[in-house]
Amino acid sequence: MAGFLDDDRPAPKRAHEIGQDLSQLSVAEIDERIGLLEAEIVRLREAREKKNASRSAADAFFQKRG
Repeated sequence: MAGFLDDDRPAPKRAHEIGQDLSQLSVAEIDERIGLLEAEIVRLREAREKKNASRSAADAFFQKRG
């Protein structure tokens, strides 16, 4: 019986899918997605900076030992 109830629920909505059709979105929805993607870009850049810093520290450590 529980499976029957689950079928009535709408599927979770994705925030944005790269390459999807944008023609049905309002300007407000497009602006919201732009904000989400800009925030994700910031998050990705911060992760890249942390990884570069870790790599630089490791490289410096092993160069001193060699």
